[in-house]
Amino acid sequence: QVRLVESGGGSVQAGGSLRLSCAASANTYTYNYMGWFRQAPGKEREGVASSYTGGGSPYYADSVKGRFTISQDNTKNTVYLQMNSLKPEDTAMYYCVVVFCLDCSSPPIRPRDYSYWGQGTQVTVSS
Repeated sequence: QVRLVESGGGSVQAGGSLRLSCAASANTYTYNYMGWFRQAPGKEREGVASSYTGGGSPYYADSVKGRFTISQDNTKNTVYLQMNSLKPEDTAMYYCVVVFCLDCSSPPIRPRDYSYWGQGTQVTVSS
């Protein structure tokens, strides 16, 4: 079992920045991909960003490319999501996810690909 605890959400005006953090209770022997999803009211859960703990090119949703950056600190079992130039449409509950995938050639991007989910942290962007 892996427990994920997110932090860093909050309210910000459009154009502002937030940095989300997610600490995993287990080390990287139990997962090799970490990522973030989000879900706005009335909308489906959307993959925002994900990356391999061993490096390589992360995945970003088109809607956040150039504005969001995912990073990891494997010594702290922590993944971050730096969110810049925030827009009202970024308002959502953000979830941290991890999975151990042996046959993935790129970061998984579907909700069902991930085994463990955090409780979520709310991000609200006002215009």
